[in-house]
Amino acid sequence: MASPLSAAKLVSALKGEGVRIEEHRSWRTHNRNHVGSWGPVHGVMIHHTVTTGTDSSVDLCYDGHSTLPGPLCHGVIAKDGVVHLVGHGRANHAGSGDGDVLDAVIAERTLPPDNQANTDGNRYFYGFECINLGDNKDPWPPAQVDAIVRASAAICRAHGWGKQGTTSVIGHLEWQPGKIDPRGPGISMSDVRKRVAERLRHPADWDPEEDDMPLSDADIEKVAKAAARQVALYKDDRMDSRDARQMWDDAASPHHTWQFRAEGADRDAWALLSRTHGEVVALRAAVAELAGALAARDGSVDAEELVARIEQAVEAAGRG
Repeated sequence: MASPLSAAKLVSALKGEGVRIEEHRSWRTHNRNHVGSWGPVHGVMIHHTVTTGTDSSVDLCYDGHSTLPGPLCHGVIAKDGVVHLVGHGRANHAGSGDGDVLDAVIAERTLPPDNQANTDGNRYFYGFECINLGDNKDPWPPAQVDAIVRASAAICRAHGWGKQGTTSVIGHLEWQPGKIDPRGPGISMSDVRKRVAERLRHPADWDPEEDDMPLSDADIEKVAKAAARQVALYKDDRMDSRDARQMWDDAASPHHTWQFRAEGADRDAWALLSRTHGEVVALRAAVAELAGALAARDGSVDAEELVARIEQAVEAAGRG
């Protein structure tokens, strides 16, 4: 049995997972605990708001409406990926759902079809409302989906869920018969669960876009040779590719071969030389920037030494 996270621990878990949060009004004490139990908690449920606009959607989820008092969830996930915290405790989001689904969530096994509504979901699930019209046309931006994944992973990590599977995170459509949320281009609960599971295999501050492997000496040599080959090639729309040896042969050719757009010539040789020089300068700058980035990520990397090794490999490749 898992007791709900305190408001402070929830904030800490979300921030630790890289979630950007906004605390809305008195969210830490805003709940429906006076009408029912909150906990034990077993999972995270994802919804869509059927609204547009961040401010109005956040206010709606905090206040609720005439037929359903707020909070309507614990956090509202905006299109830009910011999570607006609107409640802590029991919230009107899950409603009644399938007890067999809850059993599967607890056991972290494959979800069965939701074909009955016999269990109070508001007691057992954290809920996130995501701003989307739910018309199957309104797109889900990558930043919003990433926030769903991070927020879900943060809660799973804090409770120790996800060790046997990924079904601790479900959609409203997988809980209550007749529900369709979340839906639309860019969202899939199976994809969300896969990404949550992947996050849980890494530290909380893991960023998949920065998951680079250190380069070995062999890797550096391959990069250097590829760069040397690229620099050695020169061509434009009027020429076939030529290698460095051909460039040397051209240099020994009569003046009319090199003259700027000489009569009868089919190429602008001076522009080619200028462009090639620019490419070499740009490549050297890119190598230096890459070396600096690697050194910043790995203290054992000496940026100057790495640049020198690459330049030596480029020179060797050019000679060979």
